[in-house]
Amino acid sequence: MSTFLGIGFGPIQTGIFLLGASKGGFDRIVVADVDKSLVKALRADKGFITINIAARDKIKTENIPDVEIYNPMESEDLKKLVSIAAEADEIATALPGVKFFANIAPWLKNGFAMEPARRRFIYTAENHNHAAELLHEAIGGNFPNTHYLNTVVGKMSGVIPASECARRNLKSLTPSADRGHLVEEFNRILISRCLGIDERKTQGLFIKKDLLPFEEAKLYGHNAIHMLLGLHASENKISFMHELAKHPKLIELGRLAFIDESGLALCKKWKGADELFTEKGFREYADDLLVRMVNPFLTDSVDRVCRDLERKLGWDDRIIGTMRVVVSQGFNPTELSRGAAIATRRLFGSENCEIRKGFEKLWPAPWTEEHENILDKILSSK
Repeated sequence: MSTFLGIGFGPIQTGIFLLGASKGGFDRIVVADVDKSLVKALRADKGFITINIAARDKIKTENIPDVEIYNPMESEDLKKLVSIAAEADEIATALPGVKFFANIAPWLKNGFAMEPARRRFIYTAENHNHAAELLHEAIGGNFPNTHYLNTVVGKMSGVIPASECARRNLKSLTPSADRGHLVEEFNRILISRCLGIDERKTQGLFIKKDLLPFEEAKLYGHNAIHMLLGLHASENKISFMHELAKHPKLIELGRLAFIDESGLALCKKWKGADELFTEKGFREYADDLLVRMVNPFLTDSVDRVCRDLERKLGWDDRIIGTMRVVVSQGFNPTELSRGAAIATRRLFGSENCEIRKGFEKLWPAPWTEEHENILDKILSSK
């Protein structure tokens, strides 16, 4: 009997992995989550899940039947999850961040130890370039046929409160759930390669020998420009990303930064890695994403896109990290610097001394010439 285990019950889990597992024909699909209301709802509704999918011209739905759910915070459920982990053929983690690996590693390890030689594919979807390695390190043990795989999830999604589901005629996650899941139709999820991965059952996953170039294209291309457009939208009192379609100058600004700043740098850095990293390939990638970012059926809020500025202004994240890549390849991040200046003012205020103090705390020590150069570009863009 084939078993799929999903850990985390957000829209990435449902819209990619549970749906992919259902389409792949697993005999048993299980999800683990600590949200008591979701556990109660899914059990009350006999494991029947519905997700909303935003196509370019309408909302569609997909159903996933017969999903079991267990809460690892409940002792009896935890015992069952350990046994399920032992027999699972494929596992997907889709947690809010890699720091939560510390919570799941002990019971996964106990499960794996029950069948140490079983072949397992573990997909890590925490939006971290080394999530797979970190989970492997957290679990440890001697499980030679357990393969930890990184992913590149270039799929936009969101959790929709029940009241908004009713207003927008969206389906809730289960008939009695207090929320719905909305994901975009795009479903080309990249995973790293390992021995035997061609025999996976989960649908919608595409193998790349080296994921790093694609991870950078997502973070320093997709995520960076999404954030840049969100910041400009906020400055212009725009509430939802799809409303940017009425502001062609802002879209063109985003396209300029995408192709002539991020794109030029990434194509130079990763030349020869894939067709994506050519002038034609990256332009098509950018143009497709700029349409997807303003999909009216996603109704993506600008506040959501612009949240968590401290993290997003981090040294390696989508704003500063992209500027660094552009500079490192010999180009000037003019529009990216303008976006960084908007975010910086919001986080630290407008005084140069306070901005410097803020970044000295936020960015890694020691302070180098590169730090000074990036800071200067931000300050000169104010």
